[in-house]
Amino acid sequence: MEDYRRIADRLAEEILSGRLKPGERLPPQRAFARQRRIAGSTAGRVYAELVRRGLVVGEVGRGTFVRASPAPSGRALAEARAEGEGEAEGEDGQAEARINLELNYPVAEGQSELLAAGLAPLLRPDVLAEATRTAPATGTAAAREAVAGLLGGPGWRPAPERLLFAGNARQAIAGALAAIVRPGGRVGVEALTYPLVKEIARRIGVTLVPLPMDGEGVRPSAVVAAHRAAPLSAVYVQPTLHNPTSVTMGDGRRRELAGVVRALDLPVVEDRIWSFLRDGKEGPTPFASYAPERTFLVDGLSKRVAPGLTVGFLVVPKGRVDAVAEALRSGGWTAGRFALEAAVRWIGDGTVETLVAAKRADAYARQRVVEEWLGEFAVRADPYAYYVWWELPQPWRADTFAAAAAARGVAVTPGPAFAVEPRRRAGSGRSCPPLSPPLSPPISPPLSPRTASPEDRRPLSSPRTATPGDRPSVSPADAVRLGLASVPVPELRAALRTLRDVARSGP
Repeated sequence: MEDYRRIADRLAEEILSGRLKPGERLPPQRAFARQRRIAGSTAGRVYAELVRRGLVVGEVGRGTFVRASPAPSGRALAEARAEGEGEAEGEDGQAEARINLELNYPVAEGQSELLAAGLAPLLRPDVLAEATRTAPATGTAAAREAVAGLLGGPGWRPAPERLLFAGNARQAIAGALAAIVRPGGRVGVEALTYPLVKEIARRIGVTLVPLPMDGEGVRPSAVVAAHRAAPLSAVYVQPTLHNPTSVTMGDGRRRELAGVVRALDLPVVEDRIWSFLRDGKEGPTPFASYAPERTFLVDGLSKRVAPGLTVGFLVVPKGRVDAVAEALRSGGWTAGRFALEAAVRWIGDGTVETLVAAKRADAYARQRVVEEWLGEFAVRADPYAYYVWWELPQPWRADTFAAAAAARGVAVTPGPAFAVEPRRRAGSGRSCPPLSPPLSPPISPPLSPRTASPEDRRPLSSPRTATPGDRPSVSPADAVRLGLASVPVPELRAALRTLRDVARSGP
């Protein structure tokens, strides 16, 4: 009998050579077994091997499909592609420019000119000599004061002495988790989460535990249930403009969650990297203000300013500065002095404030473009977010839709890239069952009277903001995330028009 691995090798060659195209459906296992004259059990092992290699994806009742791309590792949402990587090849073999809605770095008009003006003083030889020295994890006194002012708002301002600095926000997350969770520990996270958190957890040896969500984010009861099942070491949340769903927790939910983590004595890592789009006089107060004694707040400049010259911020609880600073030093995650000096100048001269205002207006305008082209579909969004979560119409699946979109020159992120899978129980061949569906009930409109001005309370359109009970929540395998920030608006319009046409056409 032919070894199943050899059969899998031949199918893998067909996939990698393009003879089996992304999104193409493989025969049912029984039909495949008859075609190859092999046992049904062997066919099952072939398909399982292809899944293990990340070449196909399958679901009960739907079949097995060639993946649109290799299984996501998290890199796609963190790093720009090298030159030439972001291109698709047409039928004639020539490269076609791709419109990339995976990467998501906002750039304001006139941004380079604003940044250049702030950097000019640093180029004086005497200033440059000081700016190119090394800096500790605690940064400089000027940086601590400037960032405390940047992050502060009505009712909350971080103490400058509790601020630490990393090279970027991802490194700040890694430093916080490394300081508070031992290898092998369990960290509760939203069932859909920032993909790089999964990569960070893998690298520092911690296990992520998916926590069910609803229309206001993670459920406090889910934290309790997960901790009872097996003790958690910490919780990681995005309470403002959650990526990918755009959900923002209300005041009541934040208070309830703060009460739960305090009762369970759990530290919390609060990721606020996109919160600047929602901050302001009527914006939500950081979760850190509800549980300051246990919250490690992460923020940064990459989205506010630019991804290539950035700094990550960490506000840590009283008494934890030394431990987290040591974790940042050990990981090689501290910020560069030049970046700190540039940040101080950009904050002080109003550059950051100007860029933030421009990007808020830009995000709002881009959401209107989404409404224009995708208003007929179930798209979950916040009017000031730079991304949307699109629950695809049946019978589309995330992977096959991403493949069809790529074939038309548009790159999107399949929903499973954000999904946190339950880990297997030790000594068991079965996975731990999820506590409940990942997003149930469906996400309600995150823009609420608590956080919006009267002018901004207008719904984008009713199909885009389905409320609980309108329709059942879908699996991440049936959704995609669209990043709106990185491409010019004319390209965004073209991409959304293409995606609308693909969705209408069916697989």
